[in-house]
Amino acid sequence: QVQLVESGGGLVQAGGSLRLSCTASGRTFSSYDMGWFRQAPGKEREFVAFISRSGGSTYYADSVKGRFIISRDNAKNTVYLRMNSLKPEDTAVYYCAADSHLVVVVRTSEYDYWGQGTQVTVSS
Repeated sequence: QVQLVESGGGLVQAGGSLRLSCTASGRTFSSYDMGWFRQAPGKEREFVAFISRSGGSTYYADSVKGRFIISRDNAKNTVYLRMNSLKPEDTAVYYCAADSHLVVVVRTSEYDYWGQGTQVTVSS
């Protein structure tokens, strides 16, 4: 079992930045590939970013590429999402997710473990 807790969300003006954190407890963090997803009101949960268990591979949704950066610190059992140049359309609840046997990294059903989410609101 892995327990995930997100933090760092909040209210920010368009063009601003936030850094989300997701801290894991339980089994070995470095055994898990990690993803960030988001869900806006009335919409399906969507993929945002992925990082491999070693941190050597990353992948981003087109909508955030060039603005968001995913990283991890396995010594701290934490994955981060640095969000720059935020837009009102980035407003959503952001979730981190973990899995040890990912095949399709953008698919929500691939991930076994989820955090409770943190709200990000970007005002125009």
